[in-house]
Amino acid sequence: MPEHASRIASSLQINHHQVATVLSLLEDGATIPFIARYRKEATGSLDEVHLSSIRDLHADLVELDKRKASIRKSLTERELLSEELLNAVNRAPNLTELEDIYLPFKPKRRTRAEMARERGLEPLAVMLFAQKGQTVDPAPYVNPKGEVQTAEEALAGARDIIAEQLSETSELRARLRAFFQQRAVISARVVKGKEEEGKKFRDYFDWQESVTKVAGHRLLAMLRGEAEKILHLSLLPAEEEALNILHRATVRSKAFDGQQVRLAVDDGYKRLLAPSLENELRTQLKEQADQEAISVFADNLRQLLLAAPLGAKRTLALDPGFRTGAKLVCLDRQGQLLHHTTIYPTLSAKQQAEAGKIVVELCNRFHIEAIAIGNGTASRETETFVRALNLPAAIIITMVDESGASIYSASEVARREFADYDLTVRGAISIGRRLQDPLAELVKLDPKAIGVGQYQHDVNQKALKQGLEDVVISCVNRVGVEVNSASQELLTFVSGLGPTLAANILAFRHEQGPFTDRKQLLKVPRLGKKAFEQCAGFLRIHDGTNPLDRSGVHPERYALVQQMAKDCGCSIGELIENKEQRNKIELQRYVDGDLGLPTLKDIFDELGKPGRDPRQEFTAFAFADGIEKMEDLLEGMWLPGIVTNVTKFGAFVDIGVHQDGLIHISQLADRFVKDPAEVVHVRQQLQVRVISVDSARKRIALSLRSE
Repeated sequence: MPEHASRIASSLQINHHQVATVLSLLEDGATIPFIARYRKEATGSLDEVHLSSIRDLHADLVELDKRKASIRKSLTERELLSEELLNAVNRAPNLTELEDIYLPFKPKRRTRAEMARERGLEPLAVMLFAQKGQTVDPAPYVNPKGEVQTAEEALAGARDIIAEQLSETSELRARLRAFFQQRAVISARVVKGKEEEGKKFRDYFDWQESVTKVAGHRLLAMLRGEAEKILHLSLLPAEEEALNILHRATVRSKAFDGQQVRLAVDDGYKRLLAPSLENELRTQLKEQADQEAISVFADNLRQLLLAAPLGAKRTLALDPGFRTGAKLVCLDRQGQLLHHTTIYPTLSAKQQAEAGKIVVELCNRFHIEAIAIGNGTASRETETFVRALNLPAAIIITMVDESGASIYSASEVARREFADYDLTVRGAISIGRRLQDPLAELVKLDPKAIGVGQYQHDVNQKALKQGLEDVVISCVNRVGVEVNSASQELLTFVSGLGPTLAANILAFRHEQGPFTDRKQLLKVPRLGKKAFEQCAGFLRIHDGTNPLDRSGVHPERYALVQQMAKDCGCSIGELIENKEQRNKIELQRYVDGDLGLPTLKDIFDELGKPGRDPRQEFTAFAFADGIEKMEDLLEGMWLPGIVTNVTKFGAFVDIGVHQDGLIHISQLADRFVKDPAEVVHVRQQLQVRVISVDSARKRIALSLRSE
């Protein structure tokens, strides 16, 4: 671990001691949210990004160590491990260089070079490669009745041996690899006869650009086109330049032997080196594109999960539809189902009138405070219907993104929560709950179903899962979880818990009643001291016996707060309620050992706003009246919109016409924008200008630039 800590510290340009401490905490079972929040003095206040990077780099180094061990074992078993080779393997700084070192010794299928060796042609290859400027006679290696029947066959076999040796020379591979990375061009062309079938890839039917400039989203698009057999792709530099590099490094004679080496080099490049390095480059660029796509997806997911909650409001939720009607549910302030029915607000006048009576009656009966309308089919028509009912102005009417609601409704989670109701009722419940608390509801879904990613099915799925899970865990623990009302899914993402302990907490809550203080968590089956340490600070008990239980102050610091209160001559409750009492606290007095100002400042802030929600205040959103379909759009219109997805090339915005518009990166501001995330984020409310409408291709171009 010390060696790993040094390499990680150097890579991230942070202190070695910080890295070593983080690795030790992780090894001891601490989670990233816990370390970031409650071990600031130990880590020098490293944030979650740094902590995740340390974890991931350490995992990469562990994998590198495992591969080195596997290679050493293989070489030892085959009696090939010399001291020089052992040192080279041990010193390899990454997998690429390690595999280059191992390549000549790697067991492989019978190659042309291997077959040439079996025919006794290696001495001929050695003589040719020596390049002493003379004609090398292949006659001694020719056996007309054997496997080498002609001089040309002997020379061809010798060239095969030279070609393979050169292709496996680590120095040459490294030099040519760098050339590929700097000078290769990605070329795409359409497969003949696939023009119509692959029209969505038409931008790449005849495309070329340097691999140093290709954007991740373009690469992923081309790779998808190749996978769907629409495009042919190649990632190669100019062949002549690549061969010149090899010739200068290997050809030392203009005589016969040098000519043979040149032929071997040309063959080795075209048959072995170029395909190998092209595949390497593909893998490298794909990994970079994956990282970029996952990063964008993760940022979007974070914004969506941390979207402003309406809070505990009695909610009427509508999942709109035309022929099948709108499924309607009424929820209490905790999101529990009170009533459900189906109304038909978009059909005949009679049915609309009946639907209106039902909505008004239910609003009165259940004292509805907010109406959530799913933004799918018939959403604008349903919204127009609801707004025409002249409901009390105090009732909030707003659209809710329903992405993934249908997936939730068919899930095991939904069946467990609402076993007695069909999919349509479950979907409407999810829409209503998303308005009340987006985070609590969206954690029940696979993040890929939420609709804020791009090419999420094309990127490395293991890396995507890790990246998105990190975001969910971060968001859940940043907000905190009320232990007496949280679902099993929400509790699962709390630091130190997981599915089993989350289920045990729910079972304990069901059998024993609501938790009254955090210490009761230790009575939950299998929730031991370590799990308690990790989770307690993130679990809230708003109506508990100890006022600190509703805050982010960790129980390990309760005695400290008690001392602060004593020093101020008041109770903990009075310290929380009375700003004048809190202002008496001199934080410097309490610095001691592993307790420093970072933690003390966090505690002081929590006393001022215990359990505060870091999310923004909710703001209701409404689309423009009378703009419900693409045909209603006119160039130059300014319209309210809400950002649904952010990519590296721009942002998609819902303007209420059942087709998101795109604000290209060049239209995001009057200045140059390098990254759309600098300007916009998911769920952001905007005023956008329509700059073009292509109904045939269902494309709407929008702008934030001044006219």
